[in-house]
Amino acid sequence: MTRIMFFGTREYEKDMALNWGKKNNIEVTTSPELLSKETVDQLKDYDGVTTMQFGKLEEEVYPKLEEYGIKQIAQRTAGFDMYDLELAKKHNIIISNVPSYSPETIAEYAVSIALQLVRKFPAIEKRVQDHNFTWAAPIMSRPVKNMTVAIIGTGRIGAATAKIYAGFGAKVVGYDAYPNESLDFIEYQSSVEEAINGADIISLHVPANKESYHLFDKAMFSKVKEGAVLVNAARGAVINTPDLIDAVNHGPLYGAAIDTYEFEAPYFTFDWTNKEIEDDTLLELIDNENILVTPHIAFFSDEAVQNLVEGGLNASLSVINTGTCETRLN
Repeated sequence: MTRIMFFGTREYEKDMALNWGKKNNIEVTTSPELLSKETVDQLKDYDGVTTMQFGKLEEEVYPKLEEYGIKQIAQRTAGFDMYDLELAKKHNIIISNVPSYSPETIAEYAVSIALQLVRKFPAIEKRVQDHNFTWAAPIMSRPVKNMTVAIIGTGRIGAATAKIYAGFGAKVVGYDAYPNESLDFIEYQSSVEEAINGADIISLHVPANKESYHLFDKAMFSKVKEGAVLVNAARGAVINTPDLIDAVNHGPLYGAAIDTYEFEAPYFTFDWTNKEIEDDTLLELIDNENILVTPHIAFFSDEAVQNLVEGGLNASLSVINTGTCETRLN
């Protein structure tokens, strides 16, 4: 019987993975561990592997997979910057992802958390906790219909986000290296700088690559409208985090919502209750009253989880059976 290892299993994924195995007559083994140089030897008698990595995969893993006859790594996220695609190709390893699993879920997160900042919820909640129930100018907001929203990256998720804002009546502008002219509710601009110029809300939905690395740094933040809010539901490396904190503390940003963090791998998705976090920058983010931090959870809905589980397993099985899959990246 064909055997697939399902690394990085969360409890809520286990039944979905095992049910897929029964339906497809595949032996699926679930493990909470991630694929690494310490765990790769567990794949000696397996035909395929799917995992959900967040940190960089060690170089030693690729030749080991080749040695064991594993032809692929089926990543269960859209992001794939944790893999060295050329090194994988050198060792005859196909890397695949799940490019679309529930764009609407992420779009709804991006809009809802932006609205928390726009409506000054953190400040309002702090005042209520202090038993201050008065109305005052610092907690007065503006309706979104009177705002300009900049969508940076207008793929599936960015487009879904833009559509929601357009439904509010906002002016939606955007930038993408490959504009989708069918999205008639987005006014495309010729650069990121032009898109964010005058924007009240900036929503990031770009992949992590050489072009987007630290795209939002001190220089870019200097071009942002005073009082704007920024949402990053893309990848952590798109933002230079110390520069973001400075832009919130000293302007021009009023606030930011961060679902991804460049150095999140040791922390996000793990329980650090009563443990010491040694990342001072992460602690600064968490402690800042005008920065909302969530643990890479924008995608987290029942629909998305089901699609990720089955997407990873389907890709793995496709490579085993046919030598390739529709979502291969190299």
